[in-house]
Amino acid sequence: MSSEGRFKKLINSPNNCVYDNLLGITAIHPGLRLINNSSTTGGRVVIRHDFEEYRESGKVTLVSGGGSGHEPFNCGFVGPGMLTAVVPGEVFTSPSSEAILMALSAVGSRSKSGTLIIAANYTGDRLNFGSAVEKAKLEGLNVEMIVVGEDCALQSSDKSAGRRGLCGTVLMFKIAGALAEAGKSLKEIYEIVKHASENSGTIGISLTPCSIPGSDSSFSLGSDEMELGLGVHGEAGVMRLKVMPAQDIVKKMVDHMTNPESASRLNVKKGDSVAVVINNLGGTSQMEMNIVAKETISYLELMGLLVERVYVGTLMSSLEMAGVSITILKLTPLLVNCLDAPTSAYAWPNCYLPAGAKKRFTPEPIKSYSIASEVPKLETKCPKISQKGEAIIRHAVSFSCSALVSCEKQLNCLDREGGDGDCGSTLCKGAQAILDLLEKGLELSYPSQLLLTLGSVVERSMGGTSGAIYSLFFTGAAKAFIDQCTANTWCYAVELGMQAIMKYSGAEPGDRTMVSVVLLSLISAQLTLGVMQ
Repeated sequence: MSSEGRFKKLINSPNNCVYDNLLGITAIHPGLRLINNSSTTGGRVVIRHDFEEYRESGKVTLVSGGGSGHEPFNCGFVGPGMLTAVVPGEVFTSPSSEAILMALSAVGSRSKSGTLIIAANYTGDRLNFGSAVEKAKLEGLNVEMIVVGEDCALQSSDKSAGRRGLCGTVLMFKIAGALAEAGKSLKEIYEIVKHASENSGTIGISLTPCSIPGSDSSFSLGSDEMELGLGVHGEAGVMRLKVMPAQDIVKKMVDHMTNPESASRLNVKKGDSVAVVINNLGGTSQMEMNIVAKETISYLELMGLLVERVYVGTLMSSLEMAGVSITILKLTPLLVNCLDAPTSAYAWPNCYLPAGAKKRFTPEPIKSYSIASEVPKLETKCPKISQKGEAIIRHAVSFSCSALVSCEKQLNCLDREGGDGDCGSTLCKGAQAILDLLEKGLELSYPSQLLLTLGSVVERSMGGTSGAIYSLFFTGAAKAFIDQCTANTWCYAVELGMQAIMKYSGAEPGDRTMVSVVLLSLISAQLTLGVMQ
């Protein structure tokens, strides 16, 4: 990233970006409220608007939090069916224990069932949340804490830091939220979530670094490099690789995650039912996400796993980092019900299943519906031209198409001045397809059917805007030959073809498009015919 790159963010100032972000979230989603205590360091809590009624409902309240910069994590998962409150820290920085205690007091005082904290396994979060738990217990609050660490990147058995908490934490939010809504006790929720977290795994891959507002990137990657197993704060991964196709990337990630020799592996076997999360680390296009999802499902099914649920989206990002993480959770019927339970949290992605379907499956593509004929045919019997006329048409078609093929580079060069430089190549495709058909024996006897055939050929071979334009032209022109075929009919055909283009494109004479050029040529032809007659 260039020295100016760190300033290219749509913020007011690096110092206030987290607060402004929280104000934006609560403005977009009025079901969330922001508690802002200026006297407390980082003293901000995002909480569901009905927290006072909810904490007295007899249901367990749920709290999480952590550094900002991972949006929509954590705030996006506050709401009925998920978390009660979250405590956002500064960018990539744990919130203070005072701020966490403020959240625990808000959701835990007068609570009949207690509060469960779900924290990601980072040292700052463990220490600050742990400190807040001890203080809350001294105040008489019933609080328990689960630390989620499902990172499968680290292969060493060294427990000095432990496995990092990644996107799998969001699945724990969902499971705990569903259980709390169902009225389960604090002890029951704790045990189920703990077991689920121990049977989940995540690994990430990054193509680019991220940058904290006001700072440069924490590391650099070459244009042909990617990093496997990095953390969401830019912590180093386990290996640096050359960029490879998505299919190979997914295989590398899953193989590493399930490596029997790794201390942090996820143990899965053939026949296991799993849920999968394909998480956007912030800067990955939706097209890439869908491709990675497809490859992940295919590879897991090849391993013999039953992929019952798939969630794709941005759940835990790392600012603008381009990359993805894959999370796998071993399922039980209870966990499936928890994942399917309704929630109002705005960032939870839904898995769209057909009505009545209990499990996700990979459907076979529907075979293309075919029309009666690839080329439309006119129902009425149209006029036929003479053999001499056929020869003239053959020469005209051959000459014009050959000219277009030979001018491909020149037309591309002209198009680059005002477009994307592919006009010549596109016209060449259409012209070559017509020449190929002419070589095979293109029917020339009936102008109406000939024009319909040309329209179909250019639409299939050229595609895009150009294919549609020329298809409209030929299809519209074909209508002129239903009753007659004279020299004037050809002029009328051009007129009908241009009317079709103008009707659907919005182009008019004088707009400096092909419409103006063709209509001028038409006028010239009509004048010439008038003089000859």
